[in-house]
Amino acid sequence: MEATTKPPSPSLALPWKTRMLLSVITTASDAACRTNGTVNRRLLNLVDFRAPVTSKSINGVMSHDVVVDQARNLWFRVYVPTKHAGEDLPVIVFFHGGGFVFLAPDVLAYDAVCRRFARKLPAVVVSVNYRLAPEHRYPAQHEDCFDVLKFLDDEDNRSKSLPENGNLLRCFLAGDSAGGNLAHHVTQRACEFNFRQLKVIGVVAIQPFFGGENRTDSETRLKGTPIVSLKRTDWMWKAFLPPGEAFNRDHPIINVSGPKSADISKIQFPPTMVVVAGFDALHDWQKRYYEWLKNSGKEVYLYEYPTMCHAFYIFPELPESRQLIDQVKEFVRKVSVSSNVRNY
Repeated sequence: MEATTKPPSPSLALPWKTRMLLSVITTASDAACRTNGTVNRRLLNLVDFRAPVTSKSINGVMSHDVVVDQARNLWFRVYVPTKHAGEDLPVIVFFHGGGFVFLAPDVLAYDAVCRRFARKLPAVVVSVNYRLAPEHRYPAQHEDCFDVLKFLDDEDNRSKSLPENGNLLRCFLAGDSAGGNLAHHVTQRACEFNFRQLKVIGVVAIQPFFGGENRTDSETRLKGTPIVSLKRTDWMWKAFLPPGEAFNRDHPIINVSGPKSADISKIQFPPTMVVVAGFDALHDWQKRYYEWLKNSGKEVYLYEYPTMCHAFYIFPELPESRQLIDQVKEFVRKVSVSSNVRNY
C-alpha cells in the first residue's frame, strides 16, 4: 500500500510589519479594558490617531462629515470618488468594527479603508459614528445605525449630505466585526420598514462579530491569535449587553443563528457576502451565519481566507486585503445588475 501524506495545515501568513501592528493594537486594547467592565478612554487616546476630512480630492476621493444628532454624537463621514462625478453610484453605508467598544469612522485605519472602497468600487461611502459600550449599551448602537438610514431617506437631508449621483435605491450595508453584526441586524429591520427613497439591496458582512453560550472549536483552538480571543470577546459581550437574566450570549442580537434567532425566511432579506478567515476565533460563528442564511432560503456567498486573521483587510500591504476589495467590487456590481433586472 502506498503511504498517504496529510496536506500541511495552513499557517497564519503575515509579514513582520503587520504582526507588529497587530501586537500593538491587541496590547493597547487589552490594557484599556478594565476588570470592572469600564474602558480607559484616556489611555486609548494616546494611540487613537484620527484623520481629518479632506474637502479637496486626495487620491481621487474627497470627504466631509454630517451630524445627525449632536446630543448622541451621531454623525457620519461621506467619501465621494471625484473621478466618477457623471456616473450613477451605489451608496455603501459602512459600520466600523471594534467590538461595539472601540474605534470610529475617523480612525486612520477606517478612514483609509473607506477611501479605498470609494475609489475602487467606485461608490459613495457613508461611514457611521455610533455610540460605544459600555457607556452606551445595546440597543444604542443598532438604533443609531438605523437612524442614519432614516435620516438619509429624507430628501432634504439626502440632498445636503450626498452627491447627486449617489443612488439610495442601490444601497448596500457593510461592516466588519461588530460592524458586520450591525449590517445584518439593521438590514433585517430595514426589510420591514417602509422607506421612501432608500432600498437596501445587498449586505457585506466582513468577519461579523457573533457568538453564543456554547463554545465553538475555533474559539477554544485559536486562543492566541491577534485581535480576537475568547477572553476579549467575553469581556466585550458583557460590556455590550444590558445587565439582567434575559441577556446572555444566546440573545438573538449575538447568536443570530441560535435557539432564539429570528425567522427571516418570510422577509426579502437581500443577497449577502460573508467573509471568514481561518485564524479568526469567530470563524465558526461566521460559518454558522452563512449556513443559517442559506438554510433560510437567502442568496448568500462565502469568501474564505484560510491563512488570515481577524481584521486582516485593514492592512493594505496584504495581497488578501486587495483581493477582498476586488471581491466586494464584483459583489456590488453583480447585485446591482440583478436588482436592475428585477426592477425592470
